[in-house]
This record gives sequence, structure tokens and C-alpha cells, in this order.
Amino acid sequence: MNNTNDIFLTINIGSSVTSAVISKPKYDLDNSIEILGFGVQDSVGVNKGLITNIEDVSRTIKDAILQAKESVTETIGTTVVSISGNYTRGIKATGYVTIPNGLVSETDINQAMQMALSNSIILPDYDVVHVIPLFFKVDDQEVENPFNMNGSKLEASVYIVTAKRNALINIKSALRIFGIDDVRFVLDSYAASLAVLDEQQKRIGAVVINLGASTTEFVYHKGNSIIYNGFIPVGSKNITNDLSLMLNTPLRTAEKIKIEYGSLIKDYFGNGEVGPSNVGVSQINDEEYFKEFPLGHIQTIIHARVEELLVLVKNELKKNALLDNIGSGIVLTGGMSQLGGIKELTKNIFEKIPVTIATPKTFQIHLELVLMSHIWQQLLD
Repeated sequence: MNNTNDIFLTINIGSSVTSAVISKPKYDLDNSIEILGFGVQDSVGVNKGLITNIEDVSRTIKDAILQAKESVTETIGTTVVSISGNYTRGIKATGYVTIPNGLVSETDINQAMQMALSNSIILPDYDVVHVIPLFFKVDDQEVENPFNMNGSKLEASVYIVTAKRNALINIKSALRIFGIDDVRFVLDSYAASLAVLDEQQKRIGAVVINLGASTTEFVYHKGNSIIYNGFIPVGSKNITNDLSLMLNTPLRTAEKIKIEYGSLIKDYFGNGEVGPSNVGVSQINDEEYFKEFPLGHIQTIIHARVEELLVLVKNELKKNALLDNIGSGIVLTGGMSQLGGIKELTKNIFEKIPVTIATPKTFQIHLELVLMSHIWQQLLD
């Protein structure tokens, strides 16, 4: 990658916020990067990861990028956009090639992965986003890295992420209005797993559950790949909606109640204090009138929604025969992961599987994602 393309723009179009990060690599041992600019705007025209109004999304992206570019003079070389799992499908496939001179080359590896892609069944209205190697075999012996190994046959097993073509076109259209034509895509849940897992967790394997505002996305990550990615159209906004409906209160009040009293444990202050037994809640028809609700009732509403969501994730993992082989355990991330007691509830639902809560090291993964996007694009071109 030459110097003229060393400035990266990474865009995340979420249901809650849209962010833009401008960065450049340091090319050190840690693959770290220097953040040149950062912008964030409330999302408009997005629902559960899908664009519903291209012009609104384009304006939001424009504002986020302009905010990020306030102190940046360099020209952007590569744009990477993370995409929601809402419109993606994951496929496993295998391909093999013979090794003409007995020594595995980079060309052989790419050809084996390309053969796996050719052997897969891609739905007509879907485009390929990622072709990620799961493992390789040289003469039927599984190896981590086949490069420069001796053998007569190379087999590649890959995980292919495909996305609905129209969803990708809508993203490109929103960016094109702002003058951005060349776009690389990465799966958001895959990016989240790269952000929160350490090397040991990646090696052993872990399930990362990203609890967002309108959606919950999860992946089983093992090694340098994902084995499965899933999506549930439920997030923290559903808790707000439940509180608004059950307490007959405006959405903005329900959101405040969720933030102030939201907990899955009785000791919701986390410091031994019990807190109030009743909470005054303004009503929709008369916001000056406050109706008293037991704190336990409020927390029961929250608990029911979170429990339902986690059970849905568990059932998806069980259906795909992944529940009994989670490896190092479950890692929770996203805004809802900060809810008091969610770690304990997750452990209970997943029957004592280890659970940790992680804060994404967001800015530390952009370089890795960009470099990987170039590799994937070479396979797709």
C-alpha cells in the first residue's frame, strides 16, 4: 500500500449514532494507528441497521465526516463502511487445488480460497462481502498457515459473508451524494469481535454479543475467523418502548427511567444502597401528573425484555450446534452491556458459561480491518 492511500476513513452507520474516523497507520509491531479526526452524529433515516431514507443518511454521514475533517488536511485514500448483520448470510465452503511444484505459494492459497468461493451457493440478490479462511489442509493435514509448506494438494475451508445487494447499493448511494465512490465493506459484528477479544480468546474461541440500540448482533470467533454470525432485531430501545407502554409515559421519560433505574439486580446503585421503593412517573396524557410505580415493577419490565433477548441468542447458537463448544465463553459489548446485573443474568441463561463485559478498543482495529478488506477485495475482483 503506497503512501497516497495511507489515510483511512472508517464509517459506522448505526441505528443510534453514525460515526466517522480518519486515521493513518504507524506501521509498528502492534499495528497501531494515529487518529487524525473523529466525528459522531445522531443517526437519521436508519432503522435496525437498514437505510430507510438515503438523503437523511447522506446528510448524517456528511456531518460526521466534516466534523472528523475539521483538523485534517490529508487526502483520504480508502473508505471502509461497517454493515449490519440484518441483511447478511454466512456460508461455509471448501475448495482445493493441486500444488504444481510441491511448495505452497501465495497464489496457491488465493486459488484454493477462490475455488471454495466458486463451490458455494450465493443467492441471486446477494453480493459477497468477505471470504475468510477457517483453516487449511496440506495433503489432508490441517495447518494454521500453509505458505511455503511442501505438499501436493492444498485445501481451504472458508466462511463467506454475503449481504443483500440492494442494502449495499443504498449505502453506496448515500455515500456517493457526498462524493465517495470507492467503498470497502466489513461486517460490523466481525469488527466488534476484533475490537474486544484478546489473542487468547480468539485462539480458543468466544461468542461476542454486541447489544446495540435497535439490534443485537453476535458472532462465534475462533482463530482469525468467524464460524457463525447472527442477528436479532432487538436492542435497548425496545426496553424504552416497553417502559413507555407499561408505565404510560412518554418515550423521553421512559429513556430517563431506563438510564437512572435500569438494572437486573435489586441493588441497582451497586454500592449497597437499596434506593427508592417507588418511582414517580409522568403520564402521557398529563406530564405534570406523576403516578407512583414500585421500583421492582420497573425492573421486572427491564428484566423480561433482556431475558427474552438473551434466550433468543442462546436458541440461535443451540440451533447451529455451537452452544456446547463456546471455548473461552461469552463476551458482552455495546450499550446494553453496561446494564447492572446483565453479566449474572447471562451466566444464568447460558448455564454458567464464563461471561465477561468488554469495552471495544475501537480505534485499534481499523488498520487491521482496512488491510483485510484489501485482501478480500482481491478475491472478489
